[in-house]
Formats: sequence, C-alpha cells, structure tokens
Amino acid sequence: MKVVFMGTPDFAVGALEAIIEAGHQVAAVVTQPDKPKGRGKEVQMTPVKACAQKYGIPVFQPVKIKEPEPVETLRSYQADIFVVAAFGQILSEEILTMPKYGCVNIHASLLPKYRGAGPIQWAIINGEKITGVTIMRMDKGVDTGDMLLKAEVAIASDETADTLHDKLAAAGARLIVEALAKIEAGDVTPVKQNDEDACHAKMLHKSMGKIDWQMEAEKLDCLIRGLISWPGAFTLFRGKTLKIWREEVVSEQELTALEELTGQSPDGFVRNKPPGTVVLVQKDALYVQTGDGILRLIEVQPEGKRRMAVKDFLLGYPIKAGERLGEFA
Repeated sequence: MKVVFMGTPDFAVGALEAIIEAGHQVAAVVTQPDKPKGRGKEVQMTPVKACAQKYGIPVFQPVKIKEPEPVETLRSYQADIFVVAAFGQILSEEILTMPKYGCVNIHASLLPKYRGAGPIQWAIINGEKITGVTIMRMDKGVDTGDMLLKAEVAIASDETADTLHDKLAAAGARLIVEALAKIEAGDVTPVKQNDEDACHAKMLHKSMGKIDWQMEAEKLDCLIRGLISWPGAFTLFRGKTLKIWREEVVSEQELTALEELTGQSPDGFVRNKPPGTVVLVQKDALYVQTGDGILRLIEVQPEGKRRMAVKDFLLGYPIKAGERLGEFA
C-alpha cells in the first residue's frame, strides 16, 4: 500500500522501519518540527525524521497539521492509508477521512484501558501485570476508534517505563505490518470499544515524581519504575534533591532474616518507624521505612552529581540508621 507515516519519538521508529521492510511504499513521513534540546539547546531532528532520511523518504514537518496548507500537502500524497504512532498533534476529521483506508493508530495499551498520553507509564504506576498494543481506526475522539488488532505484553515485576516502552514498540512494529496486510485484503473486523471499561492515561507532571514516604512500599515501587524516564522519582536528602533510579520492595521474609542477622528484635529494627526513616545501612543499600513496608535503595543520584550505586553514594555521604529522607529531613 501507499502509506503516509506520522510519528515523532523513538517509539514510532521501529514501526516505520517494519512498514518499509514489509514492502509498502512510504510516500512521506510527517513528524513534529525540530526543536532545541539539551543544555546547549542545539536543534535536533526527531528520531522518526532521522529514520526517514536514512531511507531517503520525504519528510514533512508542519507546525499545525490542521491548517489548510498542510492539509493540502497531505492530500497531494494520494496515500491509501495514514499510519500514526505517537505523532503529537490531533488530526482533523478532514484528514481522518482523506485516505482510502482512513487513518490507523498504534496505541501502547490494550484499549479501552489507558486512552491518552501516558499509557506506558500509567500501566506500571497502577501495578498492571499485562498491557499491550492496539491497532485502532482513528476517529475524532481521543483513542476512541474501533479496534482492529491487539497484542498482549507481560509486565515484569522489575519493569520500568523504559524497558516496557521498548517491548511495546517492538510489538507495535510487528502488529502494524500484520494489520496493513489484513486491511488491504479486507480481512479485518473492527470492534467497537466499550466506553464503560475505559480509563484515561493523563499526562505526567514533574510534581508526580516527589516521593511521599507515607505511601505503601509496593505503590512507591510502581511509581518509581513508572516515572523513570521523566520526571524521575526524587526525595529530599539533607535539604537537596536525591533522585531514586533503582530500588526494590523488601519482602517480609527478608526483613525477618535481616533482623536475625543484626540481632535486633522486630520492634527495635524496622517496625513502627516514621516514614522516610533510614532503618538500616549496608555497604550497597539503604533500607527506608514507608507507610507500609520497606524499600531498599540500590541506585541514586544526588543533586548536581551523576547517577551512582548506593555503594559509591555512601562513600561521599555517610548515613546512619535513624536519619530521615523527604520533607521530614
């Protein structure tokens, strides 16, 4: 088929390459305008643009795709279908109905769950065990169109938004190729979404990364893993920010073993300590009391410093049990 591909971030690159390798004619790639990034504010092309240039595909970067001139540019490609993957702009109804087969979207959740901007992060934050990818026919709603194909992806107990992103991107790349073949053959049956089962994956905000040590350990674990890409989870340590990169929930069995090892009774070790209290310091880990349970901190990043293992962190920041993290500090 003759395809116009619309996408911007890394998530969309694998799908574009899969479509090309499957033999479809990609008439053009539509992506967001280049933007300055990093400390030097150098203008960088989007990952999808870089991919398109590698394959010699024309690139179109409209500031507002719904304006008359961009709409006519899209019409000039005379594509059979528009494939959208994390493009970043809302398409008008005129664009949605332009191609012969309409517009299809690669969405990183099992719709109707997690419609919206942050499906990958929210699946982890909410402690889901299974997520996936949905190929849907786009309509004027936000991720409300009929579903064409789905693929499930398991979420590992230590999954982060980064690792799940890569799994879902790969699944989406495989699934869109299958979907295009079925659409062209007329071998696909659209399924309407049940709005009663829908939930919204709202945009992430920087304030979400501030750790509330009164939360349960398991919920904090999910939050930290879900926000690892952005904004990152952080706490206060001696008046400065301490970012948490890697941690894990300490099981009840392990707590008992640690209490026996240190010769401390449950009441004297980790029970009934105020949230945010460092209850045990080992050479390669810090154990912190939460509202319910203990988190073992393994990798952190002090303000103005690099990311580092707790073992290295403790060399520059000696800590004793009883010190508190967070606003209590």
